[in-house]
Amino acid sequence: MADHTDIQLGLDTFGDVTIDDAGERLSDAQTIRNVVEQAVLADEVGLSFFGVGEHHRREFAVSSPEIVLAAAAARTERIHVGTAVTVLSSDDPVRVYERFATLDAISNGRAEVILGRGSFIESFPLFGYDLRDYETLFDEKLDLFSRLLTEKPVTWQGTLRAPLTDADVFPKTEHGLRAWVGVGGTPESVVRAARYGYGLMLAIIGGPAARFRPFADLYRRSLDTFERDPLPVGVHSPGHIAETDGQAWDEAYSAFEAMNNTIGRERGWPPYNRLRFQHDVGPEGALYIGAPETVARKIAATIRTLGAARFDMKFSTGTLSHAKLMRSIELYGTRVAPMVRDLLA
Repeated sequence: MADHTDIQLGLDTFGDVTIDDAGERLSDAQTIRNVVEQAVLADEVGLSFFGVGEHHRREFAVSSPEIVLAAAAARTERIHVGTAVTVLSSDDPVRVYERFATLDAISNGRAEVILGRGSFIESFPLFGYDLRDYETLFDEKLDLFSRLLTEKPVTWQGTLRAPLTDADVFPKTEHGLRAWVGVGGTPESVVRAARYGYGLMLAIIGGPAARFRPFADLYRRSLDTFERDPLPVGVHSPGHIAETDGQAWDEAYSAFEAMNNTIGRERGWPPYNRLRFQHDVGPEGALYIGAPETVARKIAATIRTLGAARFDMKFSTGTLSHAKLMRSIELYGTRVAPMVRDLLA
């Protein structure tokens, strides 16, 4: 179980393309510049982690998180920087290792990588991968990446990539690279993370945190089975903070509605509505939206329930403006984080 005196509170963004004060859509370029500014503020208010996701579609500006993170690393001092997530299935493990080892050098040892299969599939046809190989691609590439993390010459063979013989990969890091596996909630994925010795990042985007307690417990039992040292459990969930609950709900709703309906049309979801939203921001939902006190209580409860060591709030959703995102980050660092630590003390 996590030591609640050393809880890490972080932020995640997918680089959602936002709107300006006049309601006009920002350019992808300006959105990316804004993400760097958001990372700088997160560092200034004392947060532990800033994660940037990888996507390849119109709603999100960031397709190369490592470049954005390198820019952020050069302008920050303490905050760890990483992905949320890197879609390893449609990437090459050698290149992923090389990019993050480079980011680790730029950030002076603050780089992390969270690996996942991705909840969107656009990257597979874009980079020439067959979705019928979805499971095998991740299994084989995670195995190879695990060997690369040893930073020793690698000999490896799979079925979907050319083999390697005594391949030595550079640059080397100074103290190793911290790595996690992002999991949406399947037992097989939890056990896989434990088997390879990765931290477990639970992506909780629906339902109560208590529903994921069996996965956290399974992960810890699996670590024991594989005779591995204890490793952290983290949580990734959407949120937004404003001065009051009502203000936060009103600011966030339209952006959540638009994003849910855009994705829902592709996946057959019913239209999103305010009643569903109000359930999701309540105790049984996965949205951490409200005043600082409301969000702090809900985060503390989640950390207790799961024995988590880190909570990353996915603070950008849809077209929520840069100014509102910056205020949310400020409140998260200056008011929510101290409250969470007090509640858990």
